[in-house]
Amino acid sequence: MSHQPDPARYAHPALYRRCGRRGLLLPKLALGLWHNFGTADDAANARALILRTFDLGITHFDLANNYGPPPGSAEETFGRVLHADLAAHRDELIISTKAGYLMWDGPYGEWGSRKSLLASLDQSLRRLGLDYVDIFYSHRPDPDTPLEETMGALAHAVKSGKALYAALSNYNPEQTARAAQILRDLGTPCLLHQPKYSMFERTPESGLFDVLLREGIGGIAFSPLAQGLLTNRYLAGIPADSRAGHDARFLRPEHITEAKLRKIRALDALARSRGQALAQLALAWVLREPAITTVLIGASRPAQLEENLATLENSALSSAELAEIERILAG
Repeated sequence: MSHQPDPARYAHPALYRRCGRRGLLLPKLALGLWHNFGTADDAANARALILRTFDLGITHFDLANNYGPPPGSAEETFGRVLHADLAAHRDELIISTKAGYLMWDGPYGEWGSRKSLLASLDQSLRRLGLDYVDIFYSHRPDPDTPLEETMGALAHAVKSGKALYAALSNYNPEQTARAAQILRDLGTPCLLHQPKYSMFERTPESGLFDVLLREGIGGIAFSPLAQGLLTNRYLAGIPADSRAGHDARFLRPEHITEAKLRKIRALDALARSRGQALAQLALAWVLREPAITTVLIGASRPAQLEENLATLENSALSSAELAEIERILAG
């Protein structure tokens, strides 16, 4: 029997925002399937995470061709849950995928050529068991392929009906502005840009957000919790079962300096003074940025989804609190 979603899933009054100047509404939180959805992960837990996300009214699921591990397995996991449990609700979902990082052997398995992007999209659709995705990204700019070719491939994906919207990730301000112009000229305006953004990674403030606001492109921040640093996981050091403790691919122990820990503990104290967890404060801080439509959250258990969603109950930050955050981060 397929999953019966919570009938109150759309009752949250402040969950959605318009994406830039486009017509699409997106939830302020979206589930990223970068981790915890590969074949090495527990399938029952992955299913529980996906279904609880939808029950909470979070309709946006963010994937990429290479998510897993192994690459492709996150799309396969999501596709199985979608068809077993949520097939009747496909039109309520925003499903995104990306191409650009290494996915298969040979010269066409990565970067931004028309061949690579469109072949990858076809593979993603097969893994997902779908005729189309809602959003298709160029995952990173290709220094050796003309931007016109990469954007032309995104436009073709939209015009062929295999994607509803085109999007970018990891493009700098100049690349984003030029890509947006090309896509607009092709009749497929850029919907969304996905940068890495958190209290500890503020590069998008140096020009990118200005471009997004000027072009009417939505922003969706990935790693808003700085790979878990902006949570209570590291307040007392590096736990053995943490990402830094057992998987150095994304967060290395040497990145967790005593100076950074002092900042994390001060931010945690501020969060507690607001009646929040540190992760909730960090998400509220990202959402305060006018160029940001939504933030990508990861989760290893359903309770984390609920805690993150509770951010929206107390997401306003006073000028004094913002100034205190700046003071802590500058220290």
